[in-house]
Amino acid sequence: MPSGCPVSHLGKWFLSPLCPSVKLLFIKVFKIEAYGLEHVPPTPCIVASNHRSHLDPPVLNSVFSEPLRFLAKEELFRIPILGRLLPHMGALPVRRGSGDVEVLEIALELMHSGCKLGIFPEGTRANPGEFLKPKLGVGLLAIKSQKPVLPVYIEGTDLVLPKGAKYPSLKHGIKVVIGKPKVYNDDDNLKGYRRVAEAIMESIKELANAKGG
Repeated sequence: MPSGCPVSHLGKWFLSPLCPSVKLLFIKVFKIEAYGLEHVPPTPCIVASNHRSHLDPPVLNSVFSEPLRFLAKEELFRIPILGRLLPHMGALPVRRGSGDVEVLEIALELMHSGCKLGIFPEGTRANPGEFLKPKLGVGLLAIKSQKPVLPVYIEGTDLVLPKGAKYPSLKHGIKVVIGKPKVYNDDDNLKGYRRVAEAIMESIKELANAKGG
């Protein structure tokens, strides 16, 4: 973890030390290729990615040098074992269908303390090859934090672990394309959040088109 980014004792002494070896194994097993890592800033930022599979969060964490803090749907925290580990892995619960202002405030505090925040603007998994309309949250965070937003396009996770699948298929590879960071200045209101959210989503789509996704 970067200096200043808070982490629990379990996260510090158990999960973090395992990350390097686990990352290498994960990348090899799932045949992950990453492009644009030179665009990742050393300072806090918002990592905004498309979302088509439950594999997306660990895939992102496997290619970033430091763990990302994620906004995750509240239901995941009710799963036995996983639900207990998620807080120590830096995940923040968000209620589906709500703005959950408290979580957004915590996310802002984490970035100001030195954390990189991972977020899926679409809010839920899209169908293969599709993109969903972004939620306002990513625009709000971008405007209020004034931290750079790093657009990311993930390709292939919907083939490795599609919706409804219990086990992953290792027949397909995964590609992660990272774009250039950008700070968004817009009105600090709902219209501004919407414009920025849509602009961020468009930047993700451009990465898909650039790589033939």
